Amino acid sequence: MTELLQALDSIAAQSEDTTLADTRILGFDTETTGTRAGSDAICSATLVLRDPALGHDGDVVDEWLMNPHRPVSPGASRVNGFTDEFLQANGGEPVELLEAIASVIAEAQNRRIPLLAYNAPFDVHMLEGDLARWDLKPLHERLNDDLLVIDPLVIDRKVSHRKGKRTLTDTTFYYGVEPHGDFHDATADTIAAVDLVAPIARLHPDAAALRLDELMDWQRTAHAEWKESFNRWLEARGRRPIREGWFGKDQD
Repeated sequence: MTELLQALDSIAAQSEDTTLADTRILGFDTETTGTRAGSDAICSATLVLRDPALGHDGDVVDEWLMNPHRPVSPGASRVNGFTDEFLQANGGEPVELLEAIASVIAEAQNRRIPLLAYNAPFDVHMLEGDLARWDLKPLHERLNDDLLVIDPLVIDRKVSHRKGKRTLTDTTFYYGVEPHGDFHDATADTIAAVDLVAPIARLHPDAAALRLDELMDWQRTAHAEWKESFNRWLEARGRRPIREGWFGKDQD
């Protein structure tokens, strides 16, 4: 049993009316061989369980390094620093590690502890792609209810109307979040994304008051509004509009 599973075993299910400002969170981030779920694969992942009453001091962290049995694309390698040789020599086998990751996420979900990831569809779809590749039980079949997610990127786009890029690096700088390690390391990125919740909640009371039972619909609507606006900007410049919905719920 991982340290995270041990920690989750002692936590009761959260109420549906728990707010964003008060909820426990399971942060998630991956580093991958590329960007295509099902074709590319996860090579490292981190999960961070955060109790907002304790902050960093109460964090429970598990990290996984795996041999993806896929070549790392040159672009991904430049970003995350992984090489095929390093992963083959040091990475664990995917079946055992992916099962551990999915089990922790499912345990948290079944206690209404939301999964937090920056640009969450990417990491969730990469995990689902790897689970399918190795004939493991899909994440959604492990859950008592629909997936419950916090995506700071979606929330920030809705509540902050600043100009400029919204990478994790840019957004943490905007909210005054100090990184714990180097960006494009799964653990540093996970902690940075989890750290965004407190300043977002402090600066935007309406977001802070969002209940768990309304969080998914609120984010789907926020993403759809952003996509409509962004597509107008793209089309005015002769560029192809995006079609992707937030977890596929607002696909054109």
